[in-house]
Amino acid sequence: MEHNSTFPIKQTELDMLRDEAASYLKSIQWEQGQRAKSRDKNAKDESILLYLSRANNGTNTTEVTSVSKTILALKKRLLPDSIAIPVYLNQTLYAVQEGLTLGIWIKDSYYDASGLSSLNENKTALDADGKREFESKMHTATAFMLFASAYKILHDLKPHASDDLSVMKQKFAGIPEVSFMSPLKGIACSLFYYDKYLGHPEIIKSDKDVIDFTVVYFEALIDEIQLRKSTLEYTETIEDRTYKLEKSEFAISGWNNVFAGAAKSVEFNKIKFEQIVGNRDAKHFARRLTERMLSYDFIAKKNPFQELGGFMPVFMGYGIPGTGKSMLIAAIATRLKEHCDTLDIPFLFHPMPDTLISTFQGGSAEKMVEWMKPLQDPTKLIFAPIDDAENNLQERTAQGVSAGVKEVIGVFLRYTEGAYAVNYGNSSIGLFTNLPEMLDKAVISRVQGRFKIDGARTANDFLDQDYLWWRKLDDTMSDFVNMQDPENYSYLQDQGLAKNMGDILSISDKPIEARVQDIYDRVEKQFKTNQHLFYANLYKDIQEIFPFFSSRDVRNIQSAVSLRLTDFDLEEDWFENPEIYFKQDYDTKFNMLQELMRTNMKGLDFSEIRRQEVVRYLDNVATIADTDFKRKVEQRINQLNIETAARNTFEHGNRTY
Repeated sequence: MEHNSTFPIKQTELDMLRDEAASYLKSIQWEQGQRAKSRDKNAKDESILLYLSRANNGTNTTEVTSVSKTILALKKRLLPDSIAIPVYLNQTLYAVQEGLTLGIWIKDSYYDASGLSSLNENKTALDADGKREFESKMHTATAFMLFASAYKILHDLKPHASDDLSVMKQKFAGIPEVSFMSPLKGIACSLFYYDKYLGHPEIIKSDKDVIDFTVVYFEALIDEIQLRKSTLEYTETIEDRTYKLEKSEFAISGWNNVFAGAAKSVEFNKIKFEQIVGNRDAKHFARRLTERMLSYDFIAKKNPFQELGGFMPVFMGYGIPGTGKSMLIAAIATRLKEHCDTLDIPFLFHPMPDTLISTFQGGSAEKMVEWMKPLQDPTKLIFAPIDDAENNLQERTAQGVSAGVKEVIGVFLRYTEGAYAVNYGNSSIGLFTNLPEMLDKAVISRVQGRFKIDGARTANDFLDQDYLWWRKLDDTMSDFVNMQDPENYSYLQDQGLAKNMGDILSISDKPIEARVQDIYDRVEKQFKTNQHLFYANLYKDIQEIFPFFSSRDVRNIQSAVSLRLTDFDLEEDWFENPEIYFKQDYDTKFNMLQELMRTNMKGLDFSEIRRQEVVRYLDNVATIADTDFKRKVEQRINQLNIETAARNTFEHGNRTY
């Protein structure tokens, strides 16, 4: 369902609900259900789960719990000699109160939007169908209220929690029951178990544990709600809107963007494209990527470039070491951040962390899900680079590949194409690698745009690379660099951005890779390159030589052609006056882009562009396959040489190496 309208959550309205939230923290009543008790008694982890169930000593009496009293008891235990409340304890209590306040507001909003308010007023006069509808809407209201509360608590506390919560997660034994019966019961049940855990001396040993445990608990609550949300009815008024908290980045968009608020932008070095020498292909691609991302429409929750076929949710930059991959990542982030600041758009720079692969079984998948989830947040532009991608996304069939890598790849594939894949056209994942042939084949097949990062390539490039180094000396001591400048070249003249891909491509009439060229020549004898049948037969014959070539590769070639058709500059005055384009509604933007595209296509030849892109792609497929094969051959030769030398030494005692 489309997310199409944004509703503000006003601070003044929250102020009126804060007393109600605080009263729940002071005191709630809950009677444990039979199933929760029996689950606790049969549980293996007796120390914690029995502790939770013994609250009622096995009887059915209703128990009164007070989170604020437990917090005060914790204060005495954690800081016995002080009158002050520990910082994290205070922060946690405030975050839980604010989360409950926001949840109550969301519940009230659902009551009004779904018609539950009027059902509630006429409760006594309802017929059987009316009663069923009332109960069903009550369950949905409770679930969405708990979801909103937990999500707000995570948004506020996650940045302050420890990076690695695996130890706390191992101590945590789950939530025995979650109630959707009514908002009051939903809050009482979730706070009851939260309070029991907080009071457990094995779980909370320090001030920081309070924040870490709270994050783990409310993440688990969200997971429970997500598992059960398919059973809920009357969810239309949840899924068709976004709620945005005023004076804050916090927003709730249906059930979708779990953890999105928790991702914080990572710091990066500011770099301009002009400071990167060579890499014309990469710089051009990066510029197009930023322009396309900036065209995303926050109200319609989609990007006109997706419809035009020029958007890349996953792309790859590859090249030998030392050619500027890290600089390019920083330059893309810099350009996006500058434009986002000007246009007042939230931006998230979200690189994959180096510590993703975990030694715990299942730990890597969990961390990867946590990293991928923010990419589904429709409320900001997101650039998610994976540097040295071959480390975490290595070919799964290779010898010695860890279980962690396989888990990470499994999650990556699920979230980039499959049941979990959501892309509004506001986020892009960039794989950067020196060794594309070591990447998993299924991962490579997800790549919809690729470019070479080849560094300095001409004498002028190397001249500029040196200039960027010695000009700092020249700025400090003007006559120190006593060398002659070139006569017919201005420094950095060649480092500007290209107009389009046609300026960059060394147009090759035929494939360079021998195996591809043989197939190409054979098919060309039967069909002309401007016939559709030429490509159908070319793909069929390629598949016989490269069995992993599939329909997805053909789709990627189609994407590459679409990229060329949308390879036009946005007008300069659109950036200077955002009202002309960027601030327009979705349909206006789409029509403006279509007009630009039509103008751009007048100078293009479809069949020629198609041929160029097919040749580029197939050469790339063959290069990656051949490099992998050659590396294996070299390793085998090296091994045989070692064995031969060892045998000679063993037999004759003479060293031949």
